[in-house]
Amino acid sequence: MNLIENLKWRYAAKAYSNVKLAEEKVDQILEAINLSASSCGLQSYRVFVVSNPEIQKKLGADSYNRQIESCSHLLVFAALNNMSSSYIDNYMAMTEKQRGLDAGALSGFRNGLHAYFNAINSEQKALWAAKQAYIALGTALIAAAELKVDATPIEGFNASIIDEVLGLKEKGLHSTVILALGYRDLEKDYMATMKKVRLPIDEMVTKVY
Repeated sequence: MNLIENLKWRYAAKAYSNVKLAEEKVDQILEAINLSASSCGLQSYRVFVVSNPEIQKKLGADSYNRQIESCSHLLVFAALNNMSSSYIDNYMAMTEKQRGLDAGALSGFRNGLHAYFNAINSEQKALWAAKQAYIALGTALIAAAELKVDATPIEGFNASIIDEVLGLKEKGLHSTVILALGYRDLEKDYMATMKKVRLPIDEMVTKVY
């Protein structure tokens, strides 16, 4: 099964070569992210694609993860700060239109979403949105492996710097997790030739029948 072999191949690259990714591959990964599972279909995050070395250097300031500035493309997953009523209304209207439904056909679903999000505080809303971004991150990692593109998920960054450089606060967003994309540097990456280590499957998985 190619999927399993590709997942065995992937690892979190520690050093990237200077070979740039073809935009076609980047676009495929982005489309996979857009198709990722999302609670209630709300897609409570946005993705910023950075391939400008000068901006990458700014984003990597105050981080020990050199991959931020050395990778070909950097994906910044930014979650919504607030799941507002207007956002829900607009998303439901878009869904009705794309599915050819009458306006208001999803009013019951919409009202249920309003009730849920009105009952939780702003911190809970931001955390909910951030968790959704991590689901998309997982999809991106699998898509990259399928395309034989190296990827490094990174939490070790200064969020305030990234938010400021990309103007996220003004967009109602906050950086949640980032993903470096590119091709591994076989000479500089000490992990490139090491065997992938995972728990035995029967220790990881318990089947309940």
